Amino acid sequence: MRFGMPWPGPEVAREAEDAGVNAFCASEFADHDAYITLAEIVANTREALVGPAIAYAFARTPYAHATALRQLHGAAPGRLFLGLGSAAFRINRDWLGVPPERPVARIAETVAAVRAWLHAENGEKVRHSGEFYAIDADVRAPVLGRLDIPVLLAAFNSGMARTAGRVADGVIGHGLFTRSWWNEVVRPAVVEGTGGDAASAAPCLEHGWIITAVDDTAPERAIADARRMIAFYLTVRTYDPFVAHHGWESPVEQLRAAFRAGDTDAMAKAVTDEMLTEIAVCGTTAEARATLAARADALPRDVGYFAPPTYLVGRRRRAAYARSSLALLEALPTTPAP
Repeated sequence: MRFGMPWPGPEVAREAEDAGVNAFCASEFADHDAYITLAEIVANTREALVGPAIAYAFARTPYAHATALRQLHGAAPGRLFLGLGSAAFRINRDWLGVPPERPVARIAETVAAVRAWLHAENGEKVRHSGEFYAIDADVRAPVLGRLDIPVLLAAFNSGMARTAGRVADGVIGHGLFTRSWWNEVVRPAVVEGTGGDAASAAPCLEHGWIITAVDDTAPERAIADARRMIAFYLTVRTYDPFVAHHGWESPVEQLRAAFRAGDTDAMAKAVTDEMLTEIAVCGTTAEARATLAARADALPRDVGYFAPPTYLVGRRRRAAYARSSLALLEALPTTPAP
């Protein structure tokens, strides 16, 4: 597999690429745009695989997703992927002002409509007719030509994983993913979506985030940051099937109560040692290497992103965590960039 990281900025990225990191991803939130970040990544990397992981699928039209990728392809041919996420119900309704209903069906059609633009040849109309999008574009300028850029979906629960298997080239796993969630929920659902069985199904790309906080000078703080990140994610009820799957209802009730009370220390303390070990890679370099080696079969097959905690962690400490994670590259064999 390859190891990558969410974009840490040009300076850290140069060190990372020299050290053997060969994938970078751009995320999205209220203060940063996935494609603007991706343009910075393309301009400041040499050979690494790059793409959004993820871009909000419904924040843009299929045309806008595809056009951004088509322009970036000119500077990074063969290096791009597109990761799309449906976003939470409230983000779609309250932030983006788009219909929040039926996100699984909507994102499946979004993939098809984006591909209609990416696969368009010069001289041909770009056409897609569906429930959510109707495209009949006659682009007379010679600016098209087929681009086979892999499309991956952020797939947490089984419904989205089945959809990824059916319509996309792969999945992007959440930082919460554990060995059993990959093996017992996500991968079987992806295979089901392909219409095959585990033995005959075509390989599906797997990317995934790995919550990573390494600090040899302050390992307790790194562990606390990882606990807070896990706790913050688990305040969202979308992940209740994951919680039930692991039997973690009691600590999650505690951390949600602490979150409502604004007690971030209690949130972190509610995350059990089992949860921390199953989800995160943290502590000293030696501890993190041992954890990573023990979790070798719990990682995404193709690309794993060492993701520093972001909840109540400033940019300087996130950059330090990114640099510290470079010492983990030797813990597992990596695949060089093509």
